[in-house]
Amino acid sequence: MKNSIRKIAVCFMALFLSVQAANACTNFIITKGASVDGSTMISYAADSHVLYGELYHWAAATYPAGTMLDVYDWDSGRYMGKIPQVDSTWNVIGNMNQWQLAIGETTYGGLEGMADSTAIMDYGSLIYITLQRAKTAREAIYTIVKLVEEFGYFSAGESFSIADPNEAWIFEIIGKGVKMVTDKKGQTYNANKGALWVARRVPDGYVSGHANQARITTFPLAGKKVINSITSKELDKIFNPEVETAYADDLITFSKANGFYDGPDEKFSFSDVYNPVTFDGARFCDLRVWTMFNKVTDNMDQYWGYATGRDIKRVKPYVEGQPQTPENFPTNRMPLWVLPKGKVSVEDMFGFMRDHLEGTELDMSKDIGAGPFECPYRWRPMTWSVDGVDYIHERCVATQQTGFSFVSQSRSWMPIQLGGIIWWGVDDADGTVYCPMYTCMTKVPFCFAQGNGSMSVFSETSGFWIFNQVTNLAYTKYNLIHPEIAAKQYAYEHNWVTKEIPNNDKTVQLLMNSDPKLAVEYLTQFSNKQAEILVNDWKNFYKELFVKYLDGNLNKPNKKPDGYQYYPIDSQHPKYSEEFYRIIIEKTGDQLKVY
Repeated sequence: MKNSIRKIAVCFMALFLSVQAANACTNFIITKGASVDGSTMISYAADSHVLYGELYHWAAATYPAGTMLDVYDWDSGRYMGKIPQVDSTWNVIGNMNQWQLAIGETTYGGLEGMADSTAIMDYGSLIYITLQRAKTAREAIYTIVKLVEEFGYFSAGESFSIADPNEAWIFEIIGKGVKMVTDKKGQTYNANKGALWVARRVPDGYVSGHANQARITTFPLAGKKVINSITSKELDKIFNPEVETAYADDLITFSKANGFYDGPDEKFSFSDVYNPVTFDGARFCDLRVWTMFNKVTDNMDQYWGYATGRDIKRVKPYVEGQPQTPENFPTNRMPLWVLPKGKVSVEDMFGFMRDHLEGTELDMSKDIGAGPFECPYRWRPMTWSVDGVDYIHERCVATQQTGFSFVSQSRSWMPIQLGGIIWWGVDDADGTVYCPMYTCMTKVPFCFAQGNGSMSVFSETSGFWIFNQVTNLAYTKYNLIHPEIAAKQYAYEHNWVTKEIPNNDKTVQLLMNSDPKLAVEYLTQFSNKQAEILVNDWKNFYKELFVKYLDGNLNKPNKKPDGYQYYPIDSQHPKYSEEFYRIIIEKTGDQLKVY
């Protein structure tokens, strides 16, 4: 079977003209033992040219017996069908709930024909319905598997990051396609309903990540730390804390029966069978994971050839459409997780999300595409041809088309319903400020709320549009404007991390003993106030920058008269770099020469 058209249009717009406009996202995973403060963290960037940055909220609720829940595809808004509602649901803020359970995702697509067009559950609905129903990472895995088992899996291949205050997991899933049969009663149904999946707990003390390329390769098939059944009876075993790996019981048999894999069970690799790595999977996707790994551990240079797609080593060549064997699998893939040489902080995570391949030969601010002011962004399409030769622009972690991104922080030392923070930002992660949203809060800030503006409706009170104003201005003179943005980012985020959040922790733990509802109200007011202060400040920041960099100038206040005339500004004119001037000369010859 051919590789599917991946649902990551931002990466492959020119390669695959029929790709849907969906998300090309980046997830980093930090376990409890790998973080500075003992929190588990995941990051997520919802990178789509058509996704509006707004903070979702589902309030905790109870429902009478027989209530049905309408399900809509998260990408398109298409109505999918109804499923039974549960008796009670949890409060959800964005991608994290009141129990500090957080879920992120990246779409890898995988083999063609595996999606189930008859199914109800798409990947987005799985995330947000599960957050309303589950308390822990293990319960989330159980919930996702049961939902797709009962209602089918509609989407292409997905990798999920799932974290609670104590554990972090990678969960990868793909459908089984459609095989319609008719029973004796004349009822037609998909005999392949359900999904193929595998889940692995990231060992405590380690870090991991995924970015639109399936990452789970081989995994243990047996032992007390493994379960291998999708049935209710067996799946219950995932709640045994000793279990570290779980997978669908028909995962390998289905692969062999359908001609996807030909080899021994113990060498079966989920990623290499259902999402074989090619140049684009390495260069556009795994390279983003490499950037984070490279910051936290040594010896990542050994994977540079693989991560850039220049040297994917195999015993036998990969042949698209042929059954995969262990000899076709790359031998130099990056590990699923690495042991960091130091503890990772939440501020480190902010930095990981702002990467443009700085410090590497592919640094996007250094080649000619960066222009005279070293802008590390390239406008789409990302692939292009000249004289019959194909070329690319890099796909790095920070990108201009991000709708929203976050870093979740699940903190086991806090009261369970008060400790969850989703550090949330709109637009480009490199230009946003990650604002602390407590996941117990009962009200979302209006500046981030659903319905305040849209991708086609500008709103002067929307954080998404206000941050876009600043970042889009920054792209014009990046090496001058972005340092000013970075200084304000640090001032806000460092103050929250080192001062405001520790103070809140002390306050709410005292309030929790006397009035838990007041503790929730306190954190709700804090998050709402901080968001509104930030967005209002950013609105004024844009005005200041616009005046300062008007018409390509650098305008500074001037309070001294100049001769007989008073000039309110000192208008300076930043030059292009000498390198860029040389490029102009190279392209124009003597055309601009002074004689």
